[in-house]
Amino acid sequence: MAGKFNDILYEIRKVIVGQHNMVEKVLIALLANGHVLLEGAPGLAKTLALKTIARVIDADFKRIQFTPDLLPADLTGTRIFNQNQSDFTTSFGPVFANLILADEINRAPAKVQSALLEAMQEKQVTIGRESHELKEPFLVLATQNPIETEGTYNLPEAQLDRFMFKVLVDYPDEKEEAAIVQRMLNHKVPDVNVLLSCEDILSCREQVTDVYVDPKLIHYIVEIVNATRNPSPYVRYGASPRGSLSVTHAARALAFMNERTYATAGDVKSVVKECLRHRIILSYEGLAQGITQDDIIDKILAGMESSV
Repeated sequence: MAGKFNDILYEIRKVIVGQHNMVEKVLIALLANGHVLLEGAPGLAKTLALKTIARVIDADFKRIQFTPDLLPADLTGTRIFNQNQSDFTTSFGPVFANLILADEINRAPAKVQSALLEAMQEKQVTIGRESHELKEPFLVLATQNPIETEGTYNLPEAQLDRFMFKVLVDYPDEKEEAAIVQRMLNHKVPDVNVLLSCEDILSCREQVTDVYVDPKLIHYIVEIVNATRNPSPYVRYGASPRGSLSVTHAARALAFMNERTYATAGDVKSVVKECLRHRIILSYEGLAQGITQDDIIDKILAGMESSV
């Protein structure tokens, strides 16, 4: 079934031009039971990409526009009094779907962000006195706009840590943009075929757990994550142990997508930036000098070339 993912990528590319890294990381997160935070300017096909993936795997898709006046009940649902039955009934919110697009998550206040992130972590929602399990597979793809900062509420570090990946979405090059314009001249999104079901995705997740990770590779991953915590004038706090787990699970899922039964150092290097960049907190000196989390990770990897 692993070979199906090449077909899925082909189907998605019927609709999405470019953005290969974003699409690949969303599929990895789907296999590794993680969630994705996308940071990029508006109009870069983030919504269309997730909607297309949902169509290819025949999954429920819901888009939630986060705004400053959004309430947790708008997300999770609420209890409504039914006069005919003289009793309360539960009205479920949009979070009860397989794929959730949390658009501009940093525009909503902390209590709404927490409601979503609790669902991500616990895979359940409590409405009134009852807890309700969410559908599986369950993937949250949250976006935030790096341009506008007025009226936004930055995600706290403890909540950022719940995301497996933070993917930076860049503009397409001129050739890709010309292809986008040409493709959308008729205002019709190309049709895609359903290749997998949600049950198939859950089966693939089971198969991902069988991918072998050598103890030396685990040591290599832990060394990288531990190096982010070493005293540095540019780093205030390093990645948590959840960072090590995210890198390991993501590398294993990537190996599965590439039809291998074992993970390699190359798999680790392919996912390590997206797994760790939002878990490294820069110091004021680092920010002042324009150092980025990716610069820190590049330096760590360069110093460990001989480890594996």
